[in-house]
Amino acid sequence: MYQHQQPQANKGAYAAPPPPPPTGQQQAYGAAPPAPQHAYNGPGMMPSTGESGPYGDHGGIKQSGPPAGPPQQNGYPQAAANPRGPHPPAVPSQQMAAMHLGGMSTAGVPGAYGAPPAQAGPPSSQYGAPPSRPPASQYGAPLPGAPTSQYGAPPPRPPASQYGPQSSQLGAPPTKLSSSQYGAASSGPPTSQYGAPPSSSQYGAASSGPPTSQYGAPPSSSQYGAASSGPPTSQYGAPPSSSQYGAAPSGPPTSQFGAPSSGPPTAPYGPPSSGSSAAQYGAAMIRPPTSQYGAPPPAAPGATAPMQYGAPPAGLPGAPRPQYNGPAAGPASAAPLQPGQRPAGPMPGQSGFNMGMPAGDTGQAYGAPQQPDGYAPPPGGLPPGQQVYQQQPGYGQQMGMPPAGPQQLAPPGQRGPHGAQSPMGAAPGGFPNQPLPTPAPQRRLDPDQMPSPIQVYEDDKRNREGLFTTNARGQVPPLVTSDFVAQDQGNCSPRYMRSTVYSVPCTADMWKQSQVPIVLSISPFSRQVGQEMAIPIVNMGDLGPVRCIRCKAYMSPFMTFTDGGRRFTCNFCGGHTEVPPDYFQHLDHTGSRTDRWERPELHLGSYEFVATQDYCKNSKFPNAPAYIFMIDVSYNSMRNGMVVELCRNIKDLLLSLPKEYGAEESAIRVGFATYSNVLHFYNLKAGLAQPQMMVVADVQDVFLPLLDGFLVKLSESEELIESLLDQIPEIFADTRETETILGPVIQAGLQALKDAECAGKLLLFHSSLPTADAPGKLKNRDDRKLLGTDKEKTILAAQTPFYQTLGKECVEAGCSVDLFLFPNAYIDVATIGEIASMTGGQVYKYNYFQADLDGPRFIADLANDIERPIAFDVIMRVRTSTGIRPTDFLGNFYMSNTTDIELAAVDCDKAISVEIKHDDKLTEEDGAYVQVAVLFTSVSGQRRLRCHNLSLNCCSQLAEMYKSCELDSVVNYFAKLAIRSVQNSTPQKIRETLIQRAAQILATYRGNCASPSSAGQLILPECMKLLPLYSSCILKSDALQGLEITTDDRSWLMQQTMSMDVATSVSFFYPRLLPLHEMDPASEGLPIAIRCSAERLKDTGVYLLENGLVMYMWIGLHVSADWLQAVFGVSTPTQIDPDKTKLMELDSPLSQKVRKVIATVQKVRHRALRLTIVRQRDKLEAVFRRYLVEDRGSDGSASYVDFLCHMHKEIRNLLN
Repeated sequence: MYQHQQPQANKGAYAAPPPPPPTGQQQAYGAAPPAPQHAYNGPGMMPSTGESGPYGDHGGIKQSGPPAGPPQQNGYPQAAANPRGPHPPAVPSQQMAAMHLGGMSTAGVPGAYGAPPAQAGPPSSQYGAPPSRPPASQYGAPLPGAPTSQYGAPPPRPPASQYGPQSSQLGAPPTKLSSSQYGAASSGPPTSQYGAPPSSSQYGAASSGPPTSQYGAPPSSSQYGAASSGPPTSQYGAPPSSSQYGAAPSGPPTSQFGAPSSGPPTAPYGPPSSGSSAAQYGAAMIRPPTSQYGAPPPAAPGATAPMQYGAPPAGLPGAPRPQYNGPAAGPASAAPLQPGQRPAGPMPGQSGFNMGMPAGDTGQAYGAPQQPDGYAPPPGGLPPGQQVYQQQPGYGQQMGMPPAGPQQLAPPGQRGPHGAQSPMGAAPGGFPNQPLPTPAPQRRLDPDQMPSPIQVYEDDKRNREGLFTTNARGQVPPLVTSDFVAQDQGNCSPRYMRSTVYSVPCTADMWKQSQVPIVLSISPFSRQVGQEMAIPIVNMGDLGPVRCIRCKAYMSPFMTFTDGGRRFTCNFCGGHTEVPPDYFQHLDHTGSRTDRWERPELHLGSYEFVATQDYCKNSKFPNAPAYIFMIDVSYNSMRNGMVVELCRNIKDLLLSLPKEYGAEESAIRVGFATYSNVLHFYNLKAGLAQPQMMVVADVQDVFLPLLDGFLVKLSESEELIESLLDQIPEIFADTRETETILGPVIQAGLQALKDAECAGKLLLFHSSLPTADAPGKLKNRDDRKLLGTDKEKTILAAQTPFYQTLGKECVEAGCSVDLFLFPNAYIDVATIGEIASMTGGQVYKYNYFQADLDGPRFIADLANDIERPIAFDVIMRVRTSTGIRPTDFLGNFYMSNTTDIELAAVDCDKAISVEIKHDDKLTEEDGAYVQVAVLFTSVSGQRRLRCHNLSLNCCSQLAEMYKSCELDSVVNYFAKLAIRSVQNSTPQKIRETLIQRAAQILATYRGNCASPSSAGQLILPECMKLLPLYSSCILKSDALQGLEITTDDRSWLMQQTMSMDVATSVSFFYPRLLPLHEMDPASEGLPIAIRCSAERLKDTGVYLLENGLVMYMWIGLHVSADWLQAVFGVSTPTQIDPDKTKLMELDSPLSQKVRKVIATVQKVRHRALRLTIVRQRDKLEAVFRRYLVEDRGSDGSASYVDFLCHMHKEIRNLLN
């Protein structure tokens, strides 16, 4: 296994036993080859000098520091190098995970601990041969006339050096006689790590025979019993007469550290059998025993125990290697566990792997037998379902050992013959506080053995894709990366609401102990997929929705009817309410209403009620909403072609205005206005020959010059709208006005909606910082050097409260604001974007807009924004059952009180996170219930009420809670919580808080749910084994760190993250990397993604990377000419034009397949993605590699492996 080398306390004669073997499906993360770990910098790779960040239109960036180069190989850089504060502590090379193998080297060259000599001669043990007479003390009797020491007799003459003259660390000592640290050199070829053993070793004087034990023969009286008359069989002496796993056998010894037996060595934990298989670490030989911990337990009469590591019997050198199937049944096969003792190894449903930390005193018995498939042997056995992270094949050979068979598992507790080594400390058998020899090069952890998100995604797709019914309480849904069809049978679809946990702790103390957040991620208007049923609409007439008289909860499938159907009991508050006469219905023999299946609110989790006048503002039904297009016609907008592109395409887009299901046309009205430093309104009243322009020059106190004719229906004024859109580019073609306004524009649009007494949306197309003398005027305050420092909040917060105040007015009037920005310089997204965030709008940003390159993406975004499902004038409230309550809300919205979330509009792509906490105890029998009620105005102007219901289990055991966690929702919440903290905390504090929260979650599981195991093992709950990876991705994301992007890009990303739903946030923090060069043109679907690391990229490959906001195609320098010809029409990568954002439409099957893959990816994303082509070793490659989140960042951020090691350290600190 792989162990961190940590200082280890001096524990006396007998150290704590190594941990037992792994359990279940627990995976042991192996060590990788000693290649340096760094962020890839190909030859000739230089950062771009462009000003726009990766989220703009030119992929290059302007870096404030030196170009990205290979960072340190191990550990983290100094804190001073990163303005964001210190990274986690460095992981020195001595502490990087190294492979320690429990077996001895069988090669001719001595291994790390040396193989015993084949012939008789001087002792070859590390610590010497056993004494020829019973020792008088613990470490052996002193030599006559010689001074005694702590560790045995002194060498026959003063040593020339501490470790022997010119003796190597791991190799053999000099051939001539010399004194070493442990005594005089032997005349034979010693194989010990520190040279030849002394004549009197730590455990006694040397014997005349060739001992093969690590420590030599045991004393006549040892910790574990008296020495046997035969060869020793235990690691530290003879086995006890009765051990935890059975009495010692009477046959020849088979211990790893004892004398060799005359027969073939046996398995590590079992007696030899006639059909013994080949040993994992060597072929059969009549010398070194292969047991790891000592003598095996006896087998039952007639039972034959297969072996895992044992050698085959003589004459069967090529015997197969079956797994050890556990000790044979018998009265002595296992001793009962002591009170309070739990079986070793991970419990079912958890993942474990060895991080290389010293185990310390665990109190576990030695010689624990290996169960089938790596299970530990508790009484009665553990159920299956555990996961074992296997050791990487081939690494055993790097340490001088044969490779393990494909079916063999490396035991997690195997740390080498004497545990983890430390750079400073007492060498075994030596003197304390003396430096050890320079260690051999360490093996870093193999990233392939770390938890892989790709594997998790694929496993969930294989097991959970298809139909998902919501008829069970507390049922964990499939991952957002899986394709499933939700069938509503009482609980709402997970597309509308997801919870971080589906088994809520019964008490607040359990929650405080675990720190797992109880959060709901709510997307009330999410799109249905495939054959999913549309949400039904219930019209109760003048009666209106039926509600609980006490808590005002709406009728749901979880309410029960009593008194023959005349009353119903609320599942939220327990109150009893009289059933209205118009709603009465008799009950059947099961106590359910006879019309249950006819009423959606009685058997579905999601439904809508038609609201009455009581639910409308001023008790008046609303009018149909309106869309107002407000276009910047200043010099910058005309020059970059934005106005021309917009006016040419908007005619067709208006045909896609949202409408009710079954309606022939949309009820939404439209209006148009243009502006630079003054405002222009257009009269489009039906019957006019030409549109009429009205100019408002007084921007200090803006007013609307007309009402009738400004907002019109498309079908009534279609010709006037087309004429206007044709004339606008011509009217302002020669403008030279560079100053723009913004505040008065929003005020005018808001006033227009107020005058029309309707809700609606303002779509603003803006290009520059509003510097004209008008309300909302801003100044340029850009200072990228503040990013990553404690002062970054000054430029990431709004510089004026004007837009925040204006946003509140917009929310009250139901006016949503969408901003389409086309900046060539700083535009202060942090300030002007605030009004979009508060009103439920969206910000789209196109840096350095060019109509020919960016026009299609802009028009695609605009089309999606116009036609997607949306609700206006929204008020949302979350109700919970007794014992829990909503306490915190995260997202882009406005709250005028502590309970109601208010938004001017909510579309299908927005999500709001609601944190829930305890206010009383819960019971497992009753469970917990949540109801989300959304009052809104539809696109047709109808006031409705949409309800989503969800039922959760309650648990009194932390293990049950961890089994029901939904990690994707946890990541979404952690990201929003960190982004919100930017306004009132420092980057270092945010980083530390997130790491500590994640470490606390995992440490609580380790301390309360996982069974005792080595401290060097990192035990993770199966549902949260990717938490360290996602935490690292959040900390490295541009939204939270963003040291290499512009201030506007950073603010924009922060606003996007706050409104992301769960599916969008998962792909944003861990991008999808698709290998295109391995695709079969005839195959269906997308290629299987690979992990985001530069190590996965081949110079002969082509890869597509996307995270929902950007898309890159990386092309290696040695891609097949046939592939390039089929897709790009060229033969070499240098002939590809990197400025092209669209692939050529060639007739080859491969070209069609690649374009289909890109279209498929684009279809599931909420935004149009610009394709950026990156050739290997181009300057844009530095930008591309920032999205390889498993690698070390160019800013010094930790790689996945380094961060996992740091998380393990934090967990151990919390446990200690």
